This record gives sequence, structure tokens and C-alpha cells, in this order.
Amino acid sequence: MIKIKRRTAMAAMVAFSLIGGMSANSHAADMTFTMATSASETDMRSVAMREVFAPMVAGFADYKAGYNGSLFAQGTELEAISRGNVTMSIASAQELAQFFPEFSIFATGYVHQDAAHQVRVFNNPLMDDFKKKAEDELGVKLLSVMYLGRRHVNLRFPRSEKNIMKPSDLAGVNLRMPGTDAWQFLGKALGASPTPLSFNEVYTALSTGAVDGQDNPLPTVVDKKFYEVTKQISLTSHLVDLNYIAFSKKTWDGLSADQKLAVQRAADAAAAYGRLKQLDKENNLAEFIRSQGVEIYTPDLKAFREHVQAQYAGSDVAKSWPAGVLNKINALGN
Repeated sequence: MIKIKRRTAMAAMVAFSLIGGMSANSHAADMTFTMATSASETDMRSVAMREVFAPMVAGFADYKAGYNGSLFAQGTELEAISRGNVTMSIASAQELAQFFPEFSIFATGYVHQDAAHQVRVFNNPLMDDFKKKAEDELGVKLLSVMYLGRRHVNLRFPRSEKNIMKPSDLAGVNLRMPGTDAWQFLGKALGASPTPLSFNEVYTALSTGAVDGQDNPLPTVVDKKFYEVTKQISLTSHLVDLNYIAFSKKTWDGLSADQKLAVQRAADAAAAYGRLKQLDKENNLAEFIRSQGVEIYTPDLKAFREHVQAQYAGSDVAKSWPAGVLNKINALGN
């Protein structure tokens, strides 16, 4: 944890120095980068893109973002990039797995260990074939990896009604998960009954009882105020979740060498800044959530890990993974 914070802090300082250096030389933008995301304006990924990425490309590009799925619904952004309808998105591995099933390996429970592990995996040559396929077949360039956080099970009823200590305790629980196959598989692997639902509908569904719970990192629970409509969080840490800064390959190919370098540096700096801030939030939000009447506790993580991994072993999902890649990912861990 200390190492990743130091690295990201240094990267963030570099980003701000670059921003300062660019401001004096800025001129009218030559193009506009449009960003489509289901995240809110206050989500740390959105903040990082707005406050770090945008100023670093301002010398040649305007940056305009559509939040809360206002431009394109969650799960449709990559296709919109491919069609040329939007420039950028903050894309999940699960969404990429809709087009390329092998990306599901990066959305598998208990594979990534922490934020630093995510970065090592993304920058390793093992990712080269994945990135190339997204570029060649979808027209999407993956610029950098963002840290979303450790996902936990968050339920609307109190622990006295449902105490989630092991996977069997989730039997019959309608757990909201995004609608892609990779997400739905993970929900079943946890032991729940996954219910596909758009992210922007989750709060209402929890308040009305249309779903029993949702899974997200603690910063998202606070940002979307899920603590207002839930009573407990079981710290399952079943997915150290990530997003990719996805960029139009067509737009990229039209950039000059200097512009490409600026965009890449801006993406890396935004990801580093967001990672640092998200880790800080993750470490400091539990007490606030408890103060809102939500009980937070740690289940039997060994039971969850073994059960989830057993569901993937030999499954059709795992058959799509390139031979040897899981071992390479594990070797990059702690």
C-alpha cells in the first residue's frame, strides 16, 4: 500500500507540473475529445479525467464529458467509440469481454491482488495481444488502467436478517450486477442470484426492494449514497476492480507524434492521480459509512476465495483465457 501511494503521489506531482507548464502555451483547441461514462461528476475517475487529463491536452483539444450515462447507456460506450460517436470512455474488463471473451480473465474474482498488481499487469507484455485485438477489431485503444477499488457485498437488510459470512449465505439474495455475461457469472460464483440492472437505477431499486443488494467499492457506496438505502456491508473483496481509459483508435491515428505523447502522459497521470485518491478514500470511509447506520464486517474470505475460484475452474468462461496468462498474472503479484 505504501509503495503504490508513493508512486502515484510522484506521478500526480509530475502531472501537475506538466499542467502548469502547458497553461502558458495553450491556444485554441484543434479538436474535441468527448468522454462518455456512467460515473457521476464527483466520482474520482471523473474528477481525475477532468482535473488532470483535460488540462494536459488543452493545448490542442477540448475535453467534454457526459456523466451518469447521459451520452450513452452503461455498456454501450465501447460500441459508440467504435462507431465514431464518442472519443473516450472509462471501460471495464467486463464490457470488453462482451466483444472479446478472453478479457474476462481481468474481471475474475480474486485474481488481481491490489492496485499495484493491476498496474504491473497492464504494463506487462502479457497485455500486448489483448490491447492489439481491441485496437484492430474494435477500434479502441486502451491508454491506461484506473483503480476503482475492492468490491464488497452491500445489502439493504440488517445483518440480523442475513449474515453474509460464506457463499451459501448469499443463496436467494437478488444481488444487482451489471448485465454483461462476465458480471453475471461473478454474481453466481459468489453464491448470489445476480440481477442485471443499469448503474443509475441501483439506488431506486435498493430503496424499493426491487433488488436486495449491490456490490461496489466503499467510495462508490458514498458517492452514490447507497448507505442511505442499505444496512450492511460484508467485506468480501471479491474483485479488485479496474477500468481502462479507452480512446478512439481512429482519433489516435490522426494525432501527431507530440499529441500522442501528450495524450498518453495525460492518461497515465490521470490514472495515477485517481488511484492515489481512490486508495485514500477506501482507507478512510468505513467510519463514515458506519456512522450512517451501516454495519461493516469481515466474512470468511478463504471460503469465498475458494468457492469463487472453483466456479471459474473448468468453466466456459475460463476456456476463453489464453494459455498461461493466468499464471503470468499470478507471478506479477505479491
